[in-house]
Amino acid sequence: MNLAKESGTSRDIYDWDYVLWEVRLKLLAAGFFIYLGVFLLAHWLSSWISASYRTLSGMEKAFWNTHMTRGLFAVQSCGAGLWALFIDPVFQADQVYSQQKWSYFHCLIAAGYFLLDNVVLHVSNIVFGIFDVVTVLHHLFAFGGIFVVIANITSGHYLILVGLLLEMSSPSTCLSHVLLKLPSLSPPAGGNFDNITLSKMGQVRAFE
Repeated sequence: MNLAKESGTSRDIYDWDYVLWEVRLKLLAAGFFIYLGVFLLAHWLSSWISASYRTLSGMEKAFWNTHMTRGLFAVQSCGAGLWALFIDPVFQADQVYSQQKWSYFHCLIAAGYFLLDNVVLHVSNIVFGIFDVVTVLHHLFAFGGIFVVIANITSGHYLILVGLLLEMSSPSTCLSHVLLKLPSLSPPAGGNFDNITLSKMGQVRAFE
């Protein structure tokens, strides 16, 4: 393991003893509740600001808030991934075994998000009576993969951080999903995709 000592610009927020399971579980729980707060805040703000949101069904509201939450998580993921890929000298020197305190922190917060994503997915499947086995497996593998990294104290973090760059398209995808719910921006019926088709596509892709 090479839990490298970070430079003087490192913030105290990253200064944890990551060897302790207690610390790892606390930060994982912090990630879960931070993004749960984002999910609930998105619901509250959207209910207050958007008349279109207030007309949506419960399932569409859940998908809307899920997209909002994923968009913010994607910003965190891209920041951490790009820093590891282009800037951090420790990861440039060793892309297999290197760890940093900041990378451990981000991996644990990301694990908390993926845990929340799985919980929301399964609750939605039960409440709204929908089920897509590919999406379920996709989310289980995402959480399982990052959990293996944070559970194994000797695992390097470079690959998982660069892997989070796969979320790079999420902000634009999530924004497009939200905009399609606005009446003035929805394609008219009879076009290439009518509103019913778009709604069904959104239901399938909401948790991807």
